[in-house]
Amino acid sequence: MGITAGAEQVAKGKFTLEVEGKTLRLSNLDRVLYPETGFTKGDLIDYYAAVAPAILPHLEGRPLTMRRFPGGVNGKSFWEKRCPAHRPDWVKTESIWSESNEEELDYCVAGDVATLVWAANLADIEMHTSLATARERETPRTVVFDLDPGEPADIMDCAELALTIRGMLAGAGLATFVKTSGSKGMQLYLPVNTETDYETTKTFAHRLARMLEKEMPDQVVSRMKKSLREGRVFVDWSQNVRHKTTVCVYSMRARPHPSVSTPVTWEEVESAVGDDDAGKLTFGPDDVLDRIAEKGDLFAEVLELKQELPEI
Repeated sequence: MGITAGAEQVAKGKFTLEVEGKTLRLSNLDRVLYPETGFTKGDLIDYYAAVAPAILPHLEGRPLTMRRFPGGVNGKSFWEKRCPAHRPDWVKTESIWSESNEEELDYCVAGDVATLVWAANLADIEMHTSLATARERETPRTVVFDLDPGEPADIMDCAELALTIRGMLAGAGLATFVKTSGSKGMQLYLPVNTETDYETTKTFAHRLARMLEKEMPDQVVSRMKKSLREGRVFVDWSQNVRHKTTVCVYSMRARPHPSVSTPVTWEEVESAVGDDDAGKLTFGPDDVLDRIAEKGDLFAEVLELKQELPEI
């Protein structure tokens, strides 16, 4: 029984719910978003409400880009940066200049459970954020390496490469943290949390990606051209810019089966590689909630750890 079990039906298909003193209007809770499993919008809302203590610190103060699937994962989706005008007055926003739109956009900022539930009710399956907070737009808090496998390469190739990158950065005294993308790849986060800028972090990520490509040309590609990626892992360094976003840790993903971008320990990555078992790096919403209950937030340190980037 989740949070939606406490919703009060006011009309056919429509409900009201009190969350932390805020009134929400919910609708179509039984709408199936993942046809292969029967996972509904009510289930989505319940997941985001339950995972709130872990995900909210990673959303706090950051502009939220929503990827909405009104008809479910097999239907049409759309990206929404501008916070919907019909939002409740308690949904916080931050105004940010959009170079592509050439105007200020009011982004939603998810800082509480009520906002998470409201977003989930919009069928916002995926929650994407920038590497900086809304009020310090030019100061990225982390460097991210997005590992994207080109078929027939897969998540196991990403896991092996992740261990290589971890070893390289550990040799420079840097700690890294890893999560599944919830899709087919993995993402490494290198916390910075100091006064830096995107030019510095992007240059660092690009140089490391080029170094990996030079040393491992049959396994790694750092160039953007998609035709080069077949059978190799693309180390996407280009995420380290002001206008791009990365899927937030603990966000669900729009895959055939419900999956979550899940933080994992390096020991778990080593175990998966040793056993050649991709199943050890695949997690659904129930798995994630159980993991949080057992292990806590494995990405908590990403928000606090201060590190200086060395020269490459």
